[in-house]
Amino acid sequence: MAATAPPPTELVADPTVEVLATGFAYTEGPTWQQAEQRLLFHDIVEDIRYGWTAADGLTVVKQPTHKGNGMAVDVEGRLLVCEQTLNRVVRHELDGSITVLAAEYEGKELNSPNDLAVRSNGDVIFSDPAYGRIPVYGEDRPQQLDFQGVYRVRGDGGGLELLTKDQVQPNGLCFSPDEQRFYVDDCELGDIWAYEVAADGTLGDGSVLCEGIGVPCPWEDCINDTLPSGYLDGMKCDERGNIYVTALGGVLILSPAGEKLGLIELTEDLANFTWGGPENRDLFVCCRSFIGRVTMAVGPAYTGGVA
Repeated sequence: MAATAPPPTELVADPTVEVLATGFAYTEGPTWQQAEQRLLFHDIVEDIRYGWTAADGLTVVKQPTHKGNGMAVDVEGRLLVCEQTLNRVVRHELDGSITVLAAEYEGKELNSPNDLAVRSNGDVIFSDPAYGRIPVYGEDRPQQLDFQGVYRVRGDGGGLELLTKDQVQPNGLCFSPDEQRFYVDDCELGDIWAYEVAADGTLGDGSVLCEGIGVPCPWEDCINDTLPSGYLDGMKCDERGNIYVTALGGVLILSPAGEKLGLIELTEDLANFTWGGPENRDLFVCCRSFIGRVTMAVGPAYTGGVA
């Protein structure tokens, strides 16, 4: 990928990365809990869920996590978690119980739910690549489905729906601020797809918005634990509709039309990121061995639930 300019100051107030904690094997799946003023994230390799607050620093929240990956907070403030080795998406209820939102499709196990996006009507969308069925990042076991898809758990209780299986290995997901467009990145090929969202929440025909924007991550590399630097993974939209995605060198910022706007440079491979902080103006980054924070001038398209 060609050199990319620094991020515009109207989007990033200060591109300096403040390191918050180090010593991890592979951090992933960050989400922000507003009421607790707490960042949650996983170390997938060590199978630990951590919490971080400005007051208390780093704490262990849960171990094991079933190789937990993506997390999000829904419209009611409940924590959603992708549990890779149990092939499921769960919701942590406010009373402490756990509800399984999805584990099978048409009688077969899901592959390994990876990342999440939440819509304002309560719909939960998740990607289901096969990465949780390999050693180190998951558990080696045969795949029951013969495709990798993106699914919706309807907020009105309507059940599980397959939205698309256009991607080889779908990973990062996000809605535009008006929720009329939906983006999916393909980790295997390094492409970003864009879809129009229909009135009923299904997706129209998709098209590749950006081809080869990330470094391809072939399945063989994942099996052999030789992941290349710069593959596409986490993805978010800001409140202006710009797209942020993991890429070679850091967080790549794209316009809604797919034009490169700039790069938030990082010193280590990036897996995922999320907005948070008191005013939702902090961008928390999950690199392989550390978590950090960048001060933003804009907030996210989705700010999470009330908790």
